[in-house]
Amino acid sequence: MEEEEEQPPREAGPVVTSGASEVVPRVPSGEPQNLCSCPQDHSVLGSMADVDAFNLLLEMKLKRRRERPNLPRTVTELVAEDGSRVYVVGTAHFSDDSKKDVVKTIRAVQPDVVVVELCQYRVSMLKMDERTLLREAKEISLEKLQQAVRQNGVMSGLMQMLLLKVSAHITEQLGMAPGGEFREAFKEASKVPFCKFHLGDRPIPVTFKRAIAALSFWQKVKLAWGLCFLSDPISKDDVERCKQKDLLEQMMAEMIGEFPDLHRTIVSERDIYLTYMLRQAARRLELPRSSDAEPRKCIPSVVVGVVGMGHVPGIEKNWTTDLNIQEIMTVPPPSISGRVSRLAVKVAFLGVLGYGLYWMGRRTASLVLSLPATQYCLQRASSARPNK
Repeated sequence: MEEEEEQPPREAGPVVTSGASEVVPRVPSGEPQNLCSCPQDHSVLGSMADVDAFNLLLEMKLKRRRERPNLPRTVTELVAEDGSRVYVVGTAHFSDDSKKDVVKTIRAVQPDVVVVELCQYRVSMLKMDERTLLREAKEISLEKLQQAVRQNGVMSGLMQMLLLKVSAHITEQLGMAPGGEFREAFKEASKVPFCKFHLGDRPIPVTFKRAIAALSFWQKVKLAWGLCFLSDPISKDDVERCKQKDLLEQMMAEMIGEFPDLHRTIVSERDIYLTYMLRQAARRLELPRSSDAEPRKCIPSVVVGVVGMGHVPGIEKNWTTDLNIQEIMTVPPPSISGRVSRLAVKVAFLGVLGYGLYWMGRRTASLVLSLPATQYCLQRASSARPNK
């Protein structure tokens, strides 16, 4: 059976270009929305006035861009072959300090592109306020479960809901909605002239389907059991300590020992995908021309990446290697054991449901028959029956 390749949905909001999901923030009236990346063709500006206005805005942006910025310690600088620079901000997803780090970095380097660890399936996180997100994160309803199952399949959908339960647990413990650093990045990118906003993460259905396919039946049971009964208290100090590489690597090492295939699909493969998207964004920028006769001129770009701290070591490791994301975008067909396990789960579920309905029916019938009114009606019916 051929492997099926998951395609992200086409939405009206984000604009997809060059293999990356891109959201173009609002810019002041009269300003160009973006610079075009080489070697892509672009329209020549119609008049010298347009060129002068563009150059003036670009000059203002470059003046605000600091050559040697004083960046937070959570920022890792990477340099592309063409001289373009990428500043990767490693964040903790439930952290006020991470939001401040993102704001400080974007304001200091005045990027041409901002790439965040989100996909089109999670882009709504950028549009909701903190209160709405806090309420949504705490509420896990049957409707959400049905939507997850329809989108990802039974096993992947159930696993997604269990992970949402973990997120809801952290949200409830901290009173803070996840993804605040991404919303801050979106706001700050909209204030930088010609700045694009890319969604740089692999589509979540692909990640969940590949993760489920990589686990054995008993590994799935063990993981689901652990997620179901997660109740350890979490403090804000615990979250801030996650920004330390040594602690994070220790936590990763513990998870690798227990679920190495899960680490490969959820962390390592996404490291590759995020690296690929950052390199796609870090292309030389072609300046606009007033006419076709004017020679082309390109300058190195500046990119800010906002990702979880756990992905930073993998991005550094993959930065200079040849990457092929086609392999990690395919969903392998289910194995025989996987089909059997899914069938067993469905049969067990239907069996429990059927027994539950039978038990409730018996109890209900016994309760109805024991009522005085029912006894009276039965006696009347018995006495009214003619004797043979």
